[in-house]
Amino acid sequence: MAASPEPAVYSADDIRTRVAGGALRSDTEAVGDHTFNPEIIGKFMEIERRPAAVLIPIVRHEPGATVLFTQRTDNLSSHPGQVAFPGGKIDETDISVEAAALREAEEEIGLRVQDVEIIGRAPEYLTGSGFHIAPVLGLVERDARFTLNEYEVSDIFEVPLAFLMDPVNHSTGSRVWKGVRRTYYEMHYEGRYIWGVTAGMVRILYERLYGDSA
Repeated sequence: MAASPEPAVYSADDIRTRVAGGALRSDTEAVGDHTFNPEIIGKFMEIERRPAAVLIPIVRHEPGATVLFTQRTDNLSSHPGQVAFPGGKIDETDISVEAAALREAEEEIGLRVQDVEIIGRAPEYLTGSGFHIAPVLGLVERDARFTLNEYEVSDIFEVPLAFLMDPVNHSTGSRVWKGVRRTYYEMHYEGRYIWGVTAGMVRILYERLYGDSA
């Protein structure tokens, strides 16, 4: 019997295999803005943070998967108007961070739990805005339907995984934070601007899963 062909790079099957290999969580130390700016670690670790979870939705298009992002509305108190993954604070009623990520995705974009296959977690991510985020990776059915919560989400869009996992598309910007200039990753795709925490999570995915093969 002929061997099964290897999954195409940047396909849903390929990223599932890479996550299952354990490289994404090669250690248990949280990452975050300080990962890219070690000089701010003293001030950064003094911040009180609330637990949160996000879903990184990887859509099962073939041959190449895409990653789904939300565009947050301008009226939100946290990260208004920015590109983000669906997610939010973990509630006491959530039985796990995966449950929290799925609940938030359903509340924000109408993504049904049955349309998502959870394949793992990325390293926890600390933010300068006061969150301790658990990123959950999920494969989303290509025919999944979405209903946006218009108070929280103004739009959704998809970016090819191949684009996001190519370091050529990763640039850096900088801003002054608590009197110190810090840098952050940013990605520009068809008029969309992904930066800060969300781009940082994407960069960690690249470094842990695809960095050696780039």
